[in-house]
Amino acid sequence: MKNLKLYGDQLIIGKGSLKYLEKIEENRIFIVTGGKSAFENGSIDKLKKYFDMHYKTYKIYSGIKKNPDTNSVLNAISDMEKFKPDLILAIGGGSAIDAAKVMTLFYDYKDLTFDNILLNDISNYRRKTKFIAVPSTSGTGTEVTKAAVITFKEKNIKIGLKSMAFIPDIAILDANLTLSMPANIVAETGMDALTHALEAYTNHNLDDFTEVIAKGAIEGLLKYLEVSYKGESFEAREKVHYYQSMAGMAFHNVGLGMAHGISHAFGGKYNYGHGLLNAICLPYVLNYNKKNDIVNEKLKYLSDFLRTDDIVDEVFQLNDALNIPKSFLELGLSENQFYNDLDDLVVNCLKGSTVSNPIDMNATEMKKILIQIFNGYKKK
Repeated sequence: MKNLKLYGDQLIIGKGSLKYLEKIEENRIFIVTGGKSAFENGSIDKLKKYFDMHYKTYKIYSGIKKNPDTNSVLNAISDMEKFKPDLILAIGGGSAIDAAKVMTLFYDYKDLTFDNILLNDISNYRRKTKFIAVPSTSGTGTEVTKAAVITFKEKNIKIGLKSMAFIPDIAILDANLTLSMPANIVAETGMDALTHALEAYTNHNLDDFTEVIAKGAIEGLLKYLEVSYKGESFEAREKVHYYQSMAGMAFHNVGLGMAHGISHAFGGKYNYGHGLLNAICLPYVLNYNKKNDIVNEKLKYLSDFLRTDDIVDEVFQLNDALNIPKSFLELGLSENQFYNDLDDLVVNCLKGSTVSNPIDMNATEMKKILIQIFNGYKKK
């Protein structure tokens, strides 16, 4: 038996769908956002206009950076408790939404702390405060998932926390908010989404419903991401925004794999962007996982379905088109630093999503693939 849940109560889509917020009934709104994008693209001004028009009380908590850490969450809790919101509204990139998810959980459950959250089973917690997510980047899918990724600096690793309480009640997908993304963010977040879809599709936990969603997301992202990156088409930007959410629905129900395990370890250690690390790792991980007969057959089927010789080559070529580095070395990680840290990296890379990889990994094999991704290798 398997319990599938694709998203919360409502998924609001369409150009200008941010206006849905004019209809909300809640009166005390705690807005969580990043450093500047939601201000620069006019989203915050629109929210102020909507809420002022309907006499809502609101507080804006900003400054959430990429790879939010435990302090990013803790610093907001006292403000939240003083304000006493009846709605948490997270708007911005995946980092802001993830941080807001954990803030809200701590706000609702006073006994939870970062000292005990990893020891408690929070998987079936239910949120008490209403939560709306409005992504302004197209990649994490966090607006529909039960996951929130937080960096534990003392452990040098990003950890994906999972709870039903993290699924937003309402997700708003307004592609207008994505138009201000720099090209490199379009590329990195889009490849994050493709990694979600491909790791879900190759996961042994795949079911018939999720297979259709993951395959559709893969097809759509491969068709539209490069066009969206070039900034030539609003339709492409909107399509990517939708397909990334579908990729979120897919991995939310089946899990991920080794690409994410590696990305979380390297992101926690070196503070590189999550999507960028996933993009670099993905083709190497797919190639490695082809050793598994089931994965190999799935990738062959995908290649035929997409009318391409090899889906892994397609990913390498898409990375080239998006100006993604081909290796950790090309990314800028020094050889001395990498090899000095290698043993610790191996330990952390074996945690988290790697546990769900279709091939069971050990330290010896993980070290081999990390060295390969560091130096760069293209399948012949």
